[in-house]
Amino acid sequence: MRQLAQEINTRFNELGVEIPIEEIEERLDKMINKFKVPKEEARRSVVNYFLKLHDINRGEFYTGQSESPLVRISDITEDGKWLNVRARVVQLWDNNHESISQVGLMGDETGTSKFVVWDSAGVGPVEEGKSYLFKNVVVNEWNGKFELNVNKSSSLESINEDIEVGTATVEFRGAMVDIQAGSGLIKRCPHCNRALTKGACMEHGKVDGVYDLRIKAVMDDGNFVQDAILKRDQVEEITGLKLEDAIAMAADALDQGVVLEQMKNQLVGKYYRMSGSKVERYLLVDSIDPVFSYDKSGLDELIAASEVI
Repeated sequence: MRQLAQEINTRFNELGVEIPIEEIEERLDKMINKFKVPKEEARRSVVNYFLKLHDINRGEFYTGQSESPLVRISDITEDGKWLNVRARVVQLWDNNHESISQVGLMGDETGTSKFVVWDSAGVGPVEEGKSYLFKNVVVNEWNGKFELNVNKSSSLESINEDIEVGTATVEFRGAMVDIQAGSGLIKRCPHCNRALTKGACMEHGKVDGVYDLRIKAVMDDGNFVQDAILKRDQVEEITGLKLEDAIAMAADALDQGVVLEQMKNQLVGKYYRMSGSKVERYLLVDSIDPVFSYDKSGLDELIAASEVI
């Protein structure tokens, strides 16, 4: 806290404005510890407060500071650093936070990282599968992991590159014990690909959504529970249900929920081997296959327990 306050104090001093460091630190402490605002967002809010108080243009405050370096994702190791990153948007996640415009996973040749686009940034939206130059974004450490924040000082530039994303592949074998809400036949925003909630996109409001298939599965190997996300290709592969058939099924029943119920009846309780990239609590599935033999003691115990029940 003291170091962050000192950095803000030093920059204002360079502009000829003296602000007691205790006053800066007090405001940071309130934002971060009382209101649980992420550190870099707290920094931005405190800076903006004093810029307005002393009638200083934001551009003047940030002009002259060293330009953010272009780094690879694997080289992101320090909290609070301002960076430029060239990356592809791998996946966008559902988001209900009113202050956040988009949240998802970005990646380059060296790995992946979570990113957050704050609504106040006024940029985007970004699209899945497209590559961007994320300029002047800030590193935030959360629960021991680094993420990149796009805020008012940041900008996004679309680039015509098919960036190959390097990820460590993780394999998991277990029983599919549940399929969560938000699965089955869903609709996505045609502009940002975000899953719609009650026909509305958090970013674009009421839109004419595009149908898609998704499964948010809960897997259990007898020792560990793993959340997994399957996209349309994997869903069609393990269910044999094509998107067009799912749409027709929902239309006949006048209810999209029938698709989810069929998936639960077909998949829950069966065993699968899946592989993909691990991001926080989720396994983003790239491939999935049925498992017909079990060689792990944890699975044997789970089977035995189910037979007793």
